[in-house]
Amino acid sequence: MRRITASRAEQLTIGQLSELTGVNIETIRYYEKIKVLPPPSRAANGRRVYGPTERRILAFVRRSRELGFSLDEVRTLLRLGGPEKASCREVREISAHHLNDIRAKIADLRKLEHLLARTVARCTGSTAPDCPVLDILDVQRPK
Repeated sequence: MRRITASRAEQLTIGQLSELTGVNIETIRYYEKIKVLPPPSRAANGRRVYGPTERRILAFVRRSRELGFSLDEVRTLLRLGGPEKASCREVREISAHHLNDIRAKIADLRKLEHLLARTVARCTGSTAPDCPVLDILDVQRPK
């Protein structure tokens, strides 16, 4: 696979942008449709043409999504600061709220892990009709 490098003056096709950012072409089109990514310029032949700004925004969106931010949060982050500006107070509030959500999910996962570990430990692995794991999964299972 050939590696693409973009200079400041270079215009990128959607395929090149996809390869450079690691974002699927259909996802790029979707981000344009829902206005997370601004509409691209068009070449004389009507094809989408992207530059360094779109590349940077798309990389910002991808990283934000990897960190679990919702598309609405990403839109807000782009509006508040994005990769070009610097606005910290509201960005911090959004990030702190997201961090609290992540911590709550981690706590829930720890509870689930504990419950499942106890249940698996009670399971004998035999072919008997009693199975603690199935009992917690199927609440209507006759016991």
